[in-house]
Amino acid sequence: MICLRGCQRLSAAVVNQDDNLILRIAAKGDGVTADGRHFALVAPGDHVAPDGTVLRGPHHVDAPCIHFPGCGGCELQQLDEPSLTDFVTTRVVGALAGQGVVAARVLPAHISPPQTRRRASLRAARQGKRITLGFAEQGSHVLVDLAMCEILDPRLFALLAPLRTMLLTCLPDKRAAHVRMSLTDQGVDLLVEGIKIEGLAADEALGDFARNHALARLTIDQGDGLETRWEPEPVTVSFGGVAVGFPPYAFLQATPDGEEALVATVREALPSTGAVADLFCGLGTFALAIGRDRPVYAAEGARDLVLSLKLAANRAQRRMAADHRDLFRRPLTPDELNRFTAIVIDPPRAGAREQVMQLAQSSVPLIAYVSCNPGSFARDAAHLIAGGYVLERVKPVGQFRWSTHVELVGIFHRAK
Repeated sequence: MICLRGCQRLSAAVVNQDDNLILRIAAKGDGVTADGRHFALVAPGDHVAPDGTVLRGPHHVDAPCIHFPGCGGCELQQLDEPSLTDFVTTRVVGALAGQGVVAARVLPAHISPPQTRRRASLRAARQGKRITLGFAEQGSHVLVDLAMCEILDPRLFALLAPLRTMLLTCLPDKRAAHVRMSLTDQGVDLLVEGIKIEGLAADEALGDFARNHALARLTIDQGDGLETRWEPEPVTVSFGGVAVGFPPYAFLQATPDGEEALVATVREALPSTGAVADLFCGLGTFALAIGRDRPVYAAEGARDLVLSLKLAANRAQRRMAADHRDLFRRPLTPDELNRFTAIVIDPPRAGAREQVMQLAQSSVPLIAYVSCNPGSFARDAAHLIAGGYVLERVKPVGQFRWSTHVELVGIFHRAK
């Protein structure tokens, strides 16, 4: 009998009876039996026969994409929705348990729906007159030529076929290129790296492509740096109702609904008044969303992002101090942190040990920690708890649908 949302855990009676039953999905996406064996492409409730054949259980579904499992864009399309949701939650809870950390509350996981991914980095390769464009196979450099995609926003996927034609004019034979796409306020922002524009025909093909497909911007890199070839109006993305200048393929949360789930969890946790600091602020995803009626200090190590945020905040007359600051080399000290009623921190995948150690010594009442890596979050959470904080709740977020990549928000309060 399957229990706990019907997915990852089985009753003790069944576990004792059948060592060949898949109990859960491990962090890397493989299924684990009761006796500890690992199998790929299975779901909780599947049964592994003595010859290795997998007999599908109630949570194993047909993959919606013809490229699965070869394409590296997805790893878990065999899971039904409850199993996928439970996997996202278990990734967070399991990482915390590995550091001896228990959250007081685990909020329901948010899973982004299909075809909502608004940014993608693809590879293109040319062999003769054939252009292959897509994601690489799992554990390989071999490209899967995408004929469909269940994760990309249709506006991004619609560009793939015309891109193949355009790349024939500017991608040398037996060479590869990177194709990076983002959805912005003005439409698709496209960055193509590794091409060569030689001759009038190639140059005109590039301009025609941008014009015919109403791109927000077309930027190329031939090896000497970025060249913007098309941008009818300045490209922006909006956070909290403020349009921010968007550098080519700058960081965005993967899906709009995933971003909203993260922002809403942070916003709900914050006190109603008082200054807030947003550390590793990027273009202002959180700083602008929470800063309508309060002062915000926003710190970021990438100069171009800080400049875009500063200009946007000034234009919108927000009470914001945007600071170009490397928080790894020069984290905010406890004295600096203690000026704020709350801290929002959204570091890269490796976490923010240097800044977290300073936070652990501070007296800030609340910390909202946004993470794209449950492992580094759990490590940092252990430091904060050792410093006197309590992990009051966590919100798992699966923006990268059918992937083992999981994000979350953890809300910490200073213990009284």
